[in-house]
Amino acid sequence: MKVQKTLYRKFFSVLTAAAMMTTATAALAAPKELPVPPAKAQANASYESALHNKDKSSYTLTIMHTNDTHAHLDNIARRITAIKQVREAHPSSLLLDAGDVFSGTLYFNKYEGLADLEFMNLAGYDAMTFGNHEFDKGTATLANFVEGAGFPFVSANVDFKKDGNINRYFNDEIKNNPKHNGEIYNGIIKKVNGERIGIFGLTTAETVDISSPGPDVVFQNYLEEAKQAVKSFKEKGVNKIIALTHIGYDDGGGDNDLTLAKEVDGIDIIVGGHTHTKLDQPVMVEAGKEPTVIVQANEYSKFLGTLDVQFDKNGKVVSFGGKLIDLDQQVNNAYVIPNDPVAAQILETKYKPAVVEMQNTVIGKTTVDLIGGNPPARTGETNLGNLITDGMLAKAKTINPDTVIAFQNGGGIRTSVLAGDITLAKVLEIMPFGNSLGIMKLTGAEIKEALEISVKDAPKAFGGFLQVSGIKFAYNSNQVVGQRVKSVEVKEDGVNYVPLVDSKTYVVATNTFTAKGGDGFTVFAKAYSEGRVSEPGYVDWETFTEYVTAQEGKTVSPSLEGRIVNLAN
Repeated sequence: MKVQKTLYRKFFSVLTAAAMMTTATAALAAPKELPVPPAKAQANASYESALHNKDKSSYTLTIMHTNDTHAHLDNIARRITAIKQVREAHPSSLLLDAGDVFSGTLYFNKYEGLADLEFMNLAGYDAMTFGNHEFDKGTATLANFVEGAGFPFVSANVDFKKDGNINRYFNDEIKNNPKHNGEIYNGIIKKVNGERIGIFGLTTAETVDISSPGPDVVFQNYLEEAKQAVKSFKEKGVNKIIALTHIGYDDGGGDNDLTLAKEVDGIDIIVGGHTHTKLDQPVMVEAGKEPTVIVQANEYSKFLGTLDVQFDKNGKVVSFGGKLIDLDQQVNNAYVIPNDPVAAQILETKYKPAVVEMQNTVIGKTTVDLIGGNPPARTGETNLGNLITDGMLAKAKTINPDTVIAFQNGGGIRTSVLAGDITLAKVLEIMPFGNSLGIMKLTGAEIKEALEISVKDAPKAFGGFLQVSGIKFAYNSNQVVGQRVKSVEVKEDGVNYVPLVDSKTYVVATNTFTAKGGDGFTVFAKAYSEGRVSEPGYVDWETFTEYVTAQEGKTVSPSLEGRIVNLAN
């Protein structure tokens, strides 16, 4: 029997301007009346809806969830407000994080996760699992994060017993009602509104290849460990089970939530991360005896995920509903969700000043103007496009040595750089979106199809126009769309160009926006849907910075090399 989704009823009530004055922008130009902040409205609506369906033998659980926040702290005060608003309606709710708090902004470069941790402790998280990026700086840095946490960590398939930095926090067990903060368990049992809830964690085995956990951290089979965790919970009489995962919703790296839901029976809820997937509504998988509900809240602290699940007396999900609360929504140039004043003060006085100062740091020099922006990067080869894709290719090769090609959409190269010093602020201006690395397996025929999409609007500007590395191609913009690409060559050995072979498979680096089909790249979207894209996650501006600083004298002089030639010119 199909599980019936809980429907959220939309409603609005009025707040006075005075009630919104905790937001700095609202203080400047607050309208007299604003809608109830979405967090509160959604919480009330979902709560009332759940109650509407509730019978005496059922139980409703509310979960708030975040994932892949990657040190994006500029809106942390609004996230904490949203959390408080949901808790006001649901005092016994859970707050969970599915990993990758580390890496992505200057807040991490400066504070190595401890800034994020202060706010997570302030928000009162109940549990977190490890993302691959938690291991980026080794287990010594991660140990500092774990030690200071006011909540437990769960990861059933990561064995820390032999790691000297972190083994003292590791407990190879499922813990009932853990009392100690800053401890790691396979799973935990928490009592929420009178019911025992099992929570276990999983971390992608790709971590070994895409991060730096070291030789003493062992990643075990995620399906086998999940089955064991479910069995252990059942033996302890727990029939409401949450998997807190950082394996990706549909990632092609060998483990993901869809497979987990299909292969492991008894998991009621999967709160996921890693693929930065924006699930506007929960996804239900019916594969075993009981259904599994999957949620994921996109990336970079853009949203606070909310989920209400109703269980029957046997612990089976009978209805559910969920939404993503937009933390950056504005009305009349004022944030709808106001800042939490305590969090805002901590950010502004303790952490932000040093980050602003870091933005003026010189990361290298260029002897020539680096040309990007619109229209140059959207109409033809540019030296900045070459530099960015060369850096992307170099990074991808450290993860998968078979990578031979890199693509960067021209719309993601927002501006040019004059000859001279390159500052971090300028790098962030060039690449403001924080797109992360994706590594695809494509046939030569698919690569040609992608190049046809790239030049479909030429000579007019198109945000999907691909800047390239490791490959060169010629096209004729006077020809019929879809038949413009005339020749393609690839540096299979990294040195010499040879003709692209339609039937051959190549490893290609790009950003995940493009890999998921952004700018109309349906051929990439197909590869993604078929599990041919791995997401190691390194952020574009960090990859670029790393590449520039690695050059001799931290100086670059990129030029046009004939990588992209329009035969119509």
